[in-house]
Amino acid sequence: MFNLVIFGGPGSGKGTQSEKLIDRYGLTHISTGDVLRREISAGTELGKIADSYISKGNLIPDDLMVRILASEVDSLTPSSKGFIFDGFPRTIPQAEELAKMLEKRGEKIHAVIGLEVPDDVLTERLLERGKSSGRADDNAETIRQRLDVYHNTTSPLREYYIKDGKYKAIHGLGSIDEIFDRIISHISM
Repeated sequence: MFNLVIFGGPGSGKGTQSEKLIDRYGLTHISTGDVLRREISAGTELGKIADSYISKGNLIPDDLMVRILASEVDSLTPSSKGFIFDGFPRTIPQAEELAKMLEKRGEKIHAVIGLEVPDDVLTERLLERGKSSGRADDNAETIRQRLDVYHNTTSPLREYYIKDGKYKAIHGLGSIDEIFDRIISHISM
């Protein structure tokens, strides 16, 4: 199996590039955001708990996310060539827990794709997405909060994965195909 983490600020193109990676390599995409939105929409107990954090632009507690992720990996492993983790990990403790969870399954993270996009561009992309998708979390106040959380909590992962030799910095501006070409030039499967 080949496992990737796709990393970047909200609106950096993680979902878009994940789809291209899936098409090219047959990987299984696990977006914690999609999983959580599905739970929120279904009105499950997990969804209600998750919504209390997400609606304020905050992160889900680590222990809850690790349990959710382990369950997703276990249910998808038999048919997968590998995983793209999108939206997880977001903190160094989550990265450590992800490594442990994968190690228990005889797996590891092979590369971390870091989509690097300036905040003003991220804000513009998210506001546009909010207009077209109707996503409630794509509004100016929540975007500002999400970017603050990203910079204060999530961006230290960049240094963590650089030290681990897995971080691949990808210039995240340009066409979707230009960005994808940069990604595939940095990974080897």
